[in-house]
Amino acid sequence: MKYNFDKTVNRINNNSAKWNEMEKNFGKNDLLPMWIADMDFETAPEILEEMKNKLDQKIFGYVSRPDSYYQSAIDWSKKRYNYDIEPTSIIHSPGVIPTISILLKNFSKDTDKIMIQTPVYPPFAGTVKNSNKTLVENKLIQDDNGNWKIDFEDFENKAKDENLKWFILCNPHNPVGRVWKKEELQRIADICLKYDVRVIADEIWRDLVYKGHEFTAFASLSKEVENITITCFSATKTFNLAGLQASFAVFPRKDELDLFDSKLGALDIKRNNPFSLVAMEAAFNKGEEWLNELVEYLEGNVNFVIEYVQKNIPKVKIIKPEGTYLVWFDFRELNLSNEEISKALIEEGKVALNNGTSFGDVGSEFFRMNIACPRYMVQDAIKRVDKAVKVLEKDLALI
Repeated sequence: MKYNFDKTVNRINNNSAKWNEMEKNFGKNDLLPMWIADMDFETAPEILEEMKNKLDQKIFGYVSRPDSYYQSAIDWSKKRYNYDIEPTSIIHSPGVIPTISILLKNFSKDTDKIMIQTPVYPPFAGTVKNSNKTLVENKLIQDDNGNWKIDFEDFENKAKDENLKWFILCNPHNPVGRVWKKEELQRIADICLKYDVRVIADEIWRDLVYKGHEFTAFASLSKEVENITITCFSATKTFNLAGLQASFAVFPRKDELDLFDSKLGALDIKRNNPFSLVAMEAAFNKGEEWLNELVEYLEGNVNFVIEYVQKNIPKVKIIKPEGTYLVWFDFRELNLSNEEISKALIEEGKVALNNGTSFGDVGSEFFRMNIACPRYMVQDAIKRVDKAVKVLEKDLALI
C-alpha cells in the first residue's frame, strides 16, 4: 500500500471527543475508545498539503466559496455513482444533522409525522423530537440468517397516514451496515411517491462500501424520485474531516433551496471556515487513491473481527457490514440484560462501544464498534470484548 494505516496516532492531547469524553459518556476514562464514528488515521496527505498551504497564508478571515468547491463534489458524485447534480441545486451546509434539523423545523408543520428506520443514528430521533414533530419508527427486521431487511409492509402502512410527511433514509445504514440495493430503494421510492411522502436522504457513508456491494444515490433513481428528495452528503466521514463542519445538500426545488439558504443566513452559518473550504475540495479532487486503500484496509479489519468472534466468542453474532466502518455486535444469545452486558464491557473489558439502545429499542443487547483505526487497536479491542464475555459466561455458570 502507498499509505500507512498501521501507523500509531496518539490523540490523547489533541482534544479528541472520542478519546477525551469517555468519562462523561461511560463513567471512566481508562477505556479503549471504539465508539464515536471518526477515524484514528491521519487524513490523506494530499488534503493535509492543501491545508498547510492555507496555513502558510497566515490569514484566516472570512472566505469566499469558489465555483470549484461545488464542482469538485458534483464531479465526484458523477464519477463514482453516476449521480448528476445540477450546479444550481447544491448548497453548502455545516453538517448533515444541522441540515436535517433546519429542514424539519422549517419545511414541516407541528402536526406532521416523520419516519425513521430503527436501529439508526441517534440524532435522527433527536432532531425529530427537537422540532416538535411526531416520531414514527419503521423497525428493521432480520431474516432467518440474521440479515437486516426493511419491513415494507409496515413501511407502507405508516406511509398511508396523511400526516406522515417526511422519511429520513440512512444509506449506507448506520449502525447495521446495510448498503440498500437499488431494488430496495426503488420500492421505498414507489411507496413514498404513492402516498406523497418526501425523503431526506442521508448519504454521508456512501464512499465506504465493501467489495460485492454498490451504492445507489436515492435521487438518481428517476427525475420523479429526485423531485421528492433532499440529499445530504459530505467528504467528512470519508476522509476523517468531521471536525471541520462541512457538508452539502441537494435541493431539486429552487424555492426550497432559497428558503434553506435564508435560514442558514439567519443563523450566520453560511460560510465555510478557511480549512474546510480547501480540505473538502482537495478530498474530492485528490483523495480517491487514499480512499480506495482505506476501504481495503477497513474490510481487513472487519474480516479480522468476524473471524475472531466466530472462533473465540461464538455466542456473539455479527453480520458482516456491506458498508461503513461500524460493526454491530449481537449479544442476545447470552440471555443477559443490556445493562449487564454494558457493565461488563466497561468494567471488565475496559472498552468503550456504543450502546445499542441509543439507536432505538430494537438495539437492546446490541453494541456498535468503530473499526476505523490501526489493526493493533482492533485486535486489542476484540480481546477486551472477549474478556468481558468470558467473565459474563463464568458468572452465569456459577448461578
